[in-house]
Amino acid sequence: MHIVISFRNVPSDITDILIAELQNTAEGFEETDNGLKVIFLKENYNQDEITELASTYELEYETEEIAPQNWNALWESNFSPVIVDDFVGIRASFHEPLQQVQHEILITPKMSFGTGHHATTHLMMQQMRKISFPGKSVFDFGTGTGVLAILAHQLGAQSIYANDIDEWSILNARENFEQNNTADIRLVQSDSAIMGESFDVILANINRNVLLDNMRDLSSQLNPAGQLILSGILEEDLNIIKEAAESNGLALVEKNARNNWLCLNFQKY
Repeated sequence: MHIVISFRNVPSDITDILIAELQNTAEGFEETDNGLKVIFLKENYNQDEITELASTYELEYETEEIAPQNWNALWESNFSPVIVDDFVGIRASFHEPLQQVQHEILITPKMSFGTGHHATTHLMMQQMRKISFPGKSVFDFGTGTGVLAILAHQLGAQSIYANDIDEWSILNARENFEQNNTADIRLVQSDSAIMGESFDVILANINRNVLLDNMRDLSSQLNPAGQLILSGILEEDLNIIKEAAESNGLALVEKNARNNWLCLNFQKY
């Protein structure tokens, strides 16, 4: 049997904490627009652990018990293509090719972040549409499934570096890179934002605390007039992120919003 815990209205900075706290016992995670689903084998489920986390972070949750099954197969069956305006479509190999989009990305729909269903990925792609990528060097910090790095490649970036702290994400991103003929993207497992290079564009769709902790390192790696595109930020995070960016030589040039989430485009001056 599986136990599914559905946390509701989880702030972006708490999502990573929940994953870190539960990653040793959970079978997988699924991020939604306003929450986080955590899947456990029944024998690994600890109700006291969930109760304590919910109390500590003032979270509401629902519990569901489901029969034994291939969870990834179930996830695949519920995976629907994502369309970002007429700009880009994200689909799995078992979907029909998408029509009337400029770019198409194929991913293996497993339980990782960045499938395009979450508002922040949608926002990042909308912002990327406004950037000229041909000939540019790009760093995708915390790549997840790799969809943003893949899109940067399709938009003509000359070189792309991607990293992630999670081993499973690295394996999934590599699989997706190969599937999209973008295997030349350099991919490393690392929790550091320091890549030892400089970039014209840095993409970072993570969460507020990680962005704040790494703002100096991200800014230091931007070339003059380089752009830092950030998401994983709620409306109420705007001022603290803006202040941190400005103190590191960055100016906010544009923002867009979706379902209380923000995407911010900063330029180095």
